[in-house]
Amino acid sequence: MPDRPPQALRVAFLAADNDEARRALARLEERYAHVPSDEADIVVALGGDGMMLETLHRFIGRGIPIFGMNRGTVGFLMNQYDEEGLPARLAAAQQVELHPLAMTARTISGETIRAIAINEVSLLRETRQTARIAIHVDGVIRLPLLICDGILIATPAGSTAYNLSAHGPVLPLGSGVLALTPISAFRPRRWRGATLPHSATVVFEVLESDKRPVSAVADYTEVRDVVEVTVCEDRNLTLKLLFDPEHNLEERILSEQFQP
Repeated sequence: MPDRPPQALRVAFLAADNDEARRALARLEERYAHVPSDEADIVVALGGDGMMLETLHRFIGRGIPIFGMNRGTVGFLMNQYDEEGLPARLAAAQQVELHPLAMTARTISGETIRAIAINEVSLLRETRQTARIAIHVDGVIRLPLLICDGILIATPAGSTAYNLSAHGPVLPLGSGVLALTPISAFRPRRWRGATLPHSATVVFEVLESDKRPVSAVADYTEVRDVVEVTVCEDRNLTLKLLFDPEHNLEERILSEQFQP
């Protein structure tokens, strides 16, 4: 957090493209002093988790803390919306630092595309036929053939999103691991995935890529017709999220493991 008194924090407001978020933006900008985002100490993002991911990607590499307030549908990464006492609330917020995943995808045509993922990198079949994927971890082939609809690798922050829907494990923020989770695996039937050290480099080799095309998605960057996808954590990039102390991200992730 910037070393400034609450009233001196330079705040920028950003809103998702929905009516509720835009109305909140107008009220907050009328009530509180604000600056353009390139001059801000803190960015307040109004919307849902999609807006939070978009804002994190927009400011990646700049080290600006992001405080989200929920004016969308899903708000796992957001704080509750409240217009009262915002400067003091921002000054008291707890900061969480995350490192995203770096994806390098090589396509059938020979193109190489790189992207960053805050939640997960997923591989998905493009047609009615199942995908056939070999999995290498740190240069060792760990699974020579996975027949599936797809597979994903998720960060702890992203473990409660698509990964959880695919029956992957919820990972505490300080666990130092990544979740490797198959999506509708057909063979081997009993393989439910793995947890990997955050330092691991994973290479997905797409088999029969002409007959069974696969796409790779890093958050919302999609690459079609991939033949090889390499994923590792990028420790050179640090994302800063702010949460109210009573609703911090560590507690949310822990609580998610006990949902009925």
